[in-house]
Amino acid sequence: MPTMAKLSWQHHSRGRRLVSTSYFVLATLTLLFSWSCPVLGKKKLYIGALFPMSGGWPGGQACLPAAQMALDLVNKRTDILPDYELELIYYDSMCDPGEATKLLYDLLYTEPIKIVLMPGCSSVSTLVAEAARMWNLIVLSYGSSSPALSNRQRFPTFFRTHPSATLHNPTRVQLFQKWKWTKIATIQQTTEVFTSTLDDLEQRVKEAGIEISVRQSFLTDPAVAVKNLKRQDARIIVGLFYETEARKVFCEVYKEKLYGKKYVWFLIGWYADNWFKIKDPSINCTVEQMTEAVEGHVTTEIVMLNPETVRGASNLTSQEFLAQLMSKLGGKNPEETGGFQEAPLAYDAVWALALALNKTVGPLKAKGRRLEDFNYNNKDITAEIYRALNTSSFEGVSGHVVFDAQGSRMAWTLIEQLQGGSYKKIGYFDMTKGNLSWYGNDRYIQNSQPYLNNMTAVGCMMALAAVFPLGIDGLHVRNSQFPVVCQFRLWLLGLGFSLAYGSMFTKIWWVHTVFTKKDEKKDKRKHLEPWKLYATVGVLLVIDILSLMVWQIVDPLHITVEKFTKEAPKGDVDELIEPLLQHCSSEKMNTWLGVVYGYKGLLLLLGIFLAYETKSVSTEKINDHRAVGMAIYNVSVLCMITAPVTMILSSKQDASFAFASLAIIFSVYITLVVLFVPKMRRLITRGEWQSDQQETMKTGSSTNNNDEEKSRQLERENKELQKIIQEKEERVSELRNQLSERQALRSRKRPTSSNQNHSSPSLPPDGKINRNSCHPGRLQLLYK
Repeated sequence: MPTMAKLSWQHHSRGRRLVSTSYFVLATLTLLFSWSCPVLGKKKLYIGALFPMSGGWPGGQACLPAAQMALDLVNKRTDILPDYELELIYYDSMCDPGEATKLLYDLLYTEPIKIVLMPGCSSVSTLVAEAARMWNLIVLSYGSSSPALSNRQRFPTFFRTHPSATLHNPTRVQLFQKWKWTKIATIQQTTEVFTSTLDDLEQRVKEAGIEISVRQSFLTDPAVAVKNLKRQDARIIVGLFYETEARKVFCEVYKEKLYGKKYVWFLIGWYADNWFKIKDPSINCTVEQMTEAVEGHVTTEIVMLNPETVRGASNLTSQEFLAQLMSKLGGKNPEETGGFQEAPLAYDAVWALALALNKTVGPLKAKGRRLEDFNYNNKDITAEIYRALNTSSFEGVSGHVVFDAQGSRMAWTLIEQLQGGSYKKIGYFDMTKGNLSWYGNDRYIQNSQPYLNNMTAVGCMMALAAVFPLGIDGLHVRNSQFPVVCQFRLWLLGLGFSLAYGSMFTKIWWVHTVFTKKDEKKDKRKHLEPWKLYATVGVLLVIDILSLMVWQIVDPLHITVEKFTKEAPKGDVDELIEPLLQHCSSEKMNTWLGVVYGYKGLLLLLGIFLAYETKSVSTEKINDHRAVGMAIYNVSVLCMITAPVTMILSSKQDASFAFASLAIIFSVYITLVVLFVPKMRRLITRGEWQSDQQETMKTGSSTNNNDEEKSRQLERENKELQKIIQEKEERVSELRNQLSERQALRSRKRPTSSNQNHSSPSLPPDGKINRNSCHPGRLQLLYK
């Protein structure tokens, strides 16, 4: 027994030592593993996503890798959601609402809980966004363009980094008006996105006085619709369909010969660049035939890649993002990868979500809540995420990301044409400002009225050229040629001033004239007719030409010699030197100078006044008017100082020349620097795709969730409500008239009724009417 007890105790103590050793090893490994993998301490937030890898729009092929790139960067950041890790749970929706219904059920009814849903194409987003409200889920789409999704009543928790498809329609209408087309035809695939887009287009062209003469639609086979277009002699045709159906349409277009110089097709620009060359078993046309049929068509495409070389929230430029995405795609051809153009939108969608979730951490903590507490019955956390997304404002690889009142992005529209089998950029349109600009002319420079800038530059060169004849005297030319030099000086300075200062004065004059009108005339501010500006400069130039011609004909300039006191030269010489100074003068020189200086002086003073009055005005039509105002200040000051000083110093040729020439040089170079250096800097550092809208968004308006867009939306709603109120008021007035007529009719009938009452039998003594006492006359009175 003692032996057994001893053995038993020894076995037990060995077991205790083994257990303690195991605990020590486990603790050490856990500590070391936690040091090397700190992410294990993070709480996971799950995103439910649907990426269409096939179907009508296989956008998931590039959008999924872009979203994963964004997630990887977000999870590595220590300043964004430091206590959380975002994880993507995704399925292939095939851009099919039926398939998406099943997948949405799987996402919602299987663990873990998803905090946000991210669908792709419009038909799927419509289904998901409408159902998400029942689970208190925010929906953030990266590839939905359906106008129907811009409905806060139907989709109260929906946001998208892809602008609405209706953004194409103002561009199309502008082009129709530009080319003076009054009749168009349409052919569409019968899906909600294209139906609602076409409804919006129909309303816009109607307002513009353009008729839709033919409207065709198809579900899967466009053959009949294309034949109807041919039979009804459609020439300007707007096509709204997905890429796969586009190949079917243009195969039928080739068969019906509905292409060539007599026809203009407008298509959507988000197809792959070689969409018509992709082999498709559903069509029986060759690549050569398809290439022939699609030649010359015009596309409108939303600009989806930030044109600026800036580092946004992800610390990547747009070009660096593209390089990383290409690496992620493993060398796939971008033209054959679905969703490659929309990939920046998917990337920025993840960043918008991450920044919004990061913004909610503090407010939720103040309420005793956490993001990981989210469930499908929790409205408070959803409300915080909604507020954070609604106020999003950051620079992304797709441009500046900010959502309007309907949860959609605003962007520019690029206009391209297929020329020689490849797309060429031909213009772009800014819906927010109504600017249609042709490619090759920088928008910023174009909005500064480049022709007026050219006039300013030419005027400055003429003024600089006048410095040379100012320095010529009798030593360099003969006396017979000197009057020509005098006239040359006068014409160069006069015309140079008219062109340089006149063009600047015209800009300031127009800005002041338009922006000091009454409120009821504000709508006219948008319309600037360039010929009026050129006409104004022309008037100033003609005044100068006529005045100079009259001066030259009536009282031409000639040489006058000013004699000075005779001086004795140095040395023992018996002679005196009489200094002589040649002047350009005329008989009534002071009168002519008084007229010219008075006229030019009034222009200078008026220019200063207008520059001061318009210093706080902001307009995109002449976007450099503040720089013009600064140049006017400088020119005016120098001219007002130089004119009297040169008159005083006229007898001191060296000082007079130095002062006049320096004043001309300084005024010219200050003008050129103030006007043209900012434009050159903009071209070099920002490129030609810098948008005035982006400039606005980068300032205070971006922090207010695109207040300008909300204001425009409210104005539109206000106008609609005013129309409804007016219709109701008209209806009320009609009802009042009918009521007054009925009252007048009743008032005429009352005396007759009272006479009938007096002549009728009296009531019984008890005052009650029984059945026997009711005769037809009394019944008629009772039932009235």
